[in-house]
Parts: sequence; structure tokens; C-alpha cells
Amino acid sequence: MSSTIMQRIALIFRSKANTALDAAEDPRETLDYSYVKQQEMLQKVRRGLADVATSRKRLELQMQQLEQHSTKLQGQAQQALGAGREDLAREALTRRSGLAQQLSDLQAQHANLQGEEDKLTTASQRLQAKIEAFRTRKESIKATYTAAEAQNSINEAFSGISEEMGDVGMAIERAEDKTAQMQARAGAVDELIASGALNDPLSSGKDDITRELEQVSSGNEIELELARMKGQLTSGAGAPAQIEGQPPQKEGQP
Repeated sequence: MSSTIMQRIALIFRSKANTALDAAEDPRETLDYSYVKQQEMLQKVRRGLADVATSRKRLELQMQQLEQHSTKLQGQAQQALGAGREDLAREALTRRSGLAQQLSDLQAQHANLQGEEDKLTTASQRLQAKIEAFRTRKESIKATYTAAEAQNSINEAFSGISEEMGDVGMAIERAEDKTAQMQARAGAVDELIASGALNDPLSSGKDDITRELEQVSSGNEIELELARMKGQLTSGAGAPAQIEGQPPQKEGQP
């Protein structure tokens, strides 16, 4: 396998790994982690500052002891010289001179430590200010991200509802179209039946004109029957009408 293919495969793996990491990364967690690391750095600076301050204080104590010893040798030299012991006075001054050299070295070290302490103090203050600014910015970004995340969830929910409502709308349109089609078909059938183009099974195959003619004919027959009955009543007005099914009445009977 050539090196070019290996490079392409490695690039693909790196790309997919980067995509997976990007999908899994939560910016809020990353910001909190960065804040914790900055706090740890600040603690290290403060510990270093405390160590330097401790060393400076130790040198100051040593310097104080040397100064006290130097002052004591100065007094002893004066006492020895007053007692006529010039040799002792010389020895005391010699020792005092050695202490002065040590004191000078300690003062140089003290100056260096003081400079380092000042630098660490300034660095600690600046770092503290940056961390506080970062914390404020971090909380603002987290709040903005949370709000954007919530808004995105709402938008996705609305998008899902919109898709569902779209499907419902299409179903409603289909139902309305089908209803209109059925109504139109029913209306057309009614018109065809009314025009006689189609026979109504309940009307025995008769159209409207036939039914009207039959009604007129039936009405005439009823009128004729009424006239006949009136004539019978008129012709037999002097005699009581005999009810069918009863024997004829005799004279003298009520």
C-alpha cells in the first residue's frame, strides 16, 4: 500500500474523529474545564509566591541575626581595646568584617528574592483579573449557548409540528375533494332522475309527467264518484237510508 493511500486513510480517520468529537463536545463543559485549569495555574503561582516570600523572610531573620552579632562584636572590640587588649579587639573586628561580607551576600539574595516576589505578586494579580474576566465571559457564553440550545429545540419542535400539520392539511384537502366529488355526483344523479334520464326505483319507472297525469285522472274519478253518490242521496231523500247488513224497519217501530 502506497504512502499516498495511507495518508488519505489517516486523513479520513482524523476527519471522522474530529466530526465525532465536535458532535460530542459541549462548549459549556469546555469553558468550565478551562476555568478550572486557570484556577489551578493561579494556585501554582500563589504557592510559588508563598515559597519566595518564605525564603525572603528567612533571609531577613538571618540578616537580623548577623546584624545583632556584628553589633555585639563591635562592642566587644571596644571593651577589649579599653582593657588594653588590642589583640582581642583586632580579632573581634576581623570577625565582624567576615559577618559584614555574609550580610552583604544575604542582602543581595534578599534583593533578588524581593524582585521575584514582586514579579509573582504582579503576575498573580493579573492572572486573577484575567480569570475573573474569563469567568464573567464564560457565564455569559454559557447562558447564550443554553438559550440558543433551547431556541433550537423549540424550532425543531415547531418544524416537526409543521410537518405533521402539513400531512394533516393534505388529508383535509383530500377529504374535502372527495366530499365535493360525492356531492357533485349526488347532485348529478338527482338531476338525471328529475329529468327522467334515470328511473327512480321507488317510482316504479314512472316519470314526473306520467305521475301528474295519473294524479289528474285519479282526481276526476273521485269527483265522478262523489257526484254519483250525491245523486243517489237526492233520489232517495224521502226514505230512510237502509244500512247494509240490517233488516228493513217495520211500520210503528222506532
